[in-house]
Amino acid sequence: MSRIDDTLAGDRRRFLRTVLAGGAMLAVGGGLMLPRLLAAGAGAGEPGLVRTRPGDARLECFGDDDGRDLGPCAVHRLVLSDAEWRRRLSPLAFEVMRRNGTEFAYSGPHEKPRQRGFYRCVGCGTALFDAATQFDSGTGWPSFWQPIAKQNVLEARDGSFGMDRTAIGCAGCDSHLGHVFDDGPRPTGLRYCMNSVALRFVPRAG
Repeated sequence: MSRIDDTLAGDRRRFLRTVLAGGAMLAVGGGLMLPRLLAAGAGAGEPGLVRTRPGDARLECFGDDDGRDLGPCAVHRLVLSDAEWRRRLSPLAFEVMRRNGTEFAYSGPHEKPRQRGFYRCVGCGTALFDAATQFDSGTGWPSFWQPIAKQNVLEARDGSFGMDRTAIGCAGCDSHLGHVFDDGPRPTGLRYCMNSVALRFVPRAG
C-alpha cells in the first residue's frame, strides 16, 4: 500500500470513528462531509473521452472548443482498475468519484463563471452540464437545474447513511458526481448538486 493509500485509509478511519462517537452524521447540501484529504484538481494533461470500441454507451457529444452539440455518439464506457484511476485522478477526486465521497462545501470553485461554457467529467471528458443552467444554491457546491443531456448522466438510488437520495454519475465512466434534489428553481425544479472536483469547466470559444 502506498503512502497516499495509507493517508486515505487513516483519514477515513478517523472520520468514521468521529461520526460514530458523535452518534450523528452531518449532511450539508445533500452530501456526507468527508475530510478534504489533499488539494483538489487533476494533474497536467486533462483526459479526453476514451473511444476504444463503439456501442457500450450512447451519449450526446459536444465539440471541444465551441461546445456545439454534435448529436448522439456511441462510445466505450471507460473502465479502469483502482490503480489506474489513482494515476488519472487527484487523491480527492478519486475519493469523491470512485468512493462516493463528498468534498467540503465551499472548498472548490462553485460560483457560476462569467464566461459562457460547459463542464466535462474530470475522469473521462464526457460533457455534463452547461454553465447557463448553473445557479447559486447557497450550499457551497456547484448546482444546476438540468444536465447538458439526460443520457450523459446516470441516476441511482442512494440509501447510504440512513438517507434516501438519488445519486448522479457520469455515463461515460460511471464515476460519482453528486446528487439531485427536487428543491431547485424553474423550469425543472431540480437541483443537481455536484462536487466541483469532479467537473472541469471549458470556456466556449467565440
